[in-house]
Amino acid sequence: MAFSYGGTTHAVMMATPADLEDFALGFSLTEGIVSAPDEIERIEIEDLGEGIDIQIRLKDVANTRFEARRRRLAGPVGCGLCGIESIEEAMRSVAQVDSSTLTLDDDDIARSVRLLASQQPFHAKTGAVHAAGFYLPGKGIVLAREDVGRHNALDKLAGALAKAGIDGTAGAVAVTSRVSVEMVQKSAAIGAPVIIAVSAPTALAIRTAEAAGMTLVALVRGDEFDIFTHPERVTRGAGRHVA
Repeated sequence: MAFSYGGTTHAVMMATPADLEDFALGFSLTEGIVSAPDEIERIEIEDLGEGIDIQIRLKDVANTRFEARRRRLAGPVGCGLCGIESIEEAMRSVAQVDSSTLTLDDDDIARSVRLLASQQPFHAKTGAVHAAGFYLPGKGIVLAREDVGRHNALDKLAGALAKAGIDGTAGAVAVTSRVSVEMVQKSAAIGAPVIIAVSAPTALAIRTAEAAGMTLVALVRGDEFDIFTHPERVTRGAGRHVA
């Protein structure tokens, strides 16, 4: 699957061919290509047989900004950090998340993962697809997206949230994968102050979440989990703080 901006390919990756408009919007947002959905003029999806080309047309100001950024890159960006030219580009700054209101308890943590598992029809059929969901206390998983790539699932979720007008600061991102630095960066771009994962985080992901003011909860197994950063957002203390 290719992402093309203004007719020029920017990224090529393996992806599940579903929710492609969400994918295009979410990728554009989490990669900092646009700062808001209204900076995109149109999205067109072209099936080329052996692959899919997602054509994205940016509005003038966003396109000028993107062209300046693209001139700093040696080649197209792939999944995760593949194809990034410089350490500076890979380690782009992560904005501080809003920590003013959201708190979760141990039941919320366990429930988010349990509910996400119930919203994975592709995984139920294949056993090989990741998911990302958005958990709101009192409401559960309000949106979920799946993809063979964990980054892609999170990008699709970001696009779906933006289209639905859901405030990312109001809830937590839950993912079925390990937490790499890109997953933290993309969750921060959504605005989520909490990321919850069934697998482990990398050391760099932990440092990045700590610096961004994000609560990172991982290794969720039933009612047990570990809190790696900013434990103040999780009450009742069922999780073991390992920071």
